[in-house]
Amino acid sequence: MEHNKTLRIWGGFLLLLLLTIVFLIWNLFAGSVRLSASEILEILRGGAEGSQRSILLQIRLPRLVAALILGGALSVSGYLLQTFFHNPIASPFVLGISSGAKLTIAVTMIALLSRGHTASSAALIAVAFLGAMVSMGFVLAVSQKVRHMSMLVVCGVMIGYICSAATDLLVTFADDSNIVNLHNWSMGSLSGMTWSNVRMMTAVVAVTMGVTFFLAKPIGAYQMGEAYARNMGVKIRLLRVLLILLSSLLSACVTAFAGPISFVGIAVPHLVKTAMKTAKPLLLIPGCFLGGAIITLFCDGFARTVFAPTELSISSVTAVFLVPVVIVMMLRRNEDR
Repeated sequence: MEHNKTLRIWGGFLLLLLLTIVFLIWNLFAGSVRLSASEILEILRGGAEGSQRSILLQIRLPRLVAALILGGALSVSGYLLQTFFHNPIASPFVLGISSGAKLTIAVTMIALLSRGHTASSAALIAVAFLGAMVSMGFVLAVSQKVRHMSMLVVCGVMIGYICSAATDLLVTFADDSNIVNLHNWSMGSLSGMTWSNVRMMTAVVAVTMGVTFFLAKPIGAYQMGEAYARNMGVKIRLLRVLLILLSSLLSACVTAFAGPISFVGIAVPHLVKTAMKTAKPLLLIPGCFLGGAIITLFCDGFARTVFAPTELSISSVTAVFLVPVVIVMMLRRNEDR
């Protein structure tokens, strides 16, 4: 029995790695400009010049690396929130955390662009983190007043709608053409990624993931119940603070660069748990990261190719593919009761 479980887990990781490689390669080829395998190999080896080289190295490669990193980060953020609230439908998007980050970024960008200034990647992440923490503060305040988690989710959705409405109003009535272009970002988009963006998000996500891995054992004890965790020597208050900070930072990083991306933080942790049949954080954390990367790579490739050269919002695509997963998950949970 134990042998079969081990095989299932390693088989699951092997499948996740294989799918990640497949979608990375697919995203290299996908686009309105066709590139053959020989052309891509020549460019990667340092040969070839002109527009094709620029398209591959300056547009497609940073975009697919960003999709991998941000998709993984969003999925892990959802997993941490689900652990904190003991609720499988908690996520940055549903609880309004992503929308809070989006609002603060929009306000900052409009204030700067209207004066002819731009914000650095680090500044955007900091501003998004501030917005995420403010929204999280409202959610935590509400959680102290409600008895049922379903009411908490409803309140989170309302917070998200308020922040999204405020953002849309700001973007809609902006005059500057650069500000108006924020509309695509506010709907969720990975277009316009640069290697500078990729370096910054890699640093933030790598450090955050490292701390999350370090907390895998305390998180496992916390999932067994607060009383059990205390008996195992876990500092509950510190762990809860760290869960909030880590999930908010990951969500802020995603929102700063790609805007709000829906349902990845809910559906992917559920799919990974179902596939691996385990609740161990040490296995689920990397599993969720790879799962989120796969889903985001696929949805981003779909968003920019299905109606090329017109590009869809990645949040719309993730909603189409992942909402059915969330509905099935909720129905099964209701049946188990």
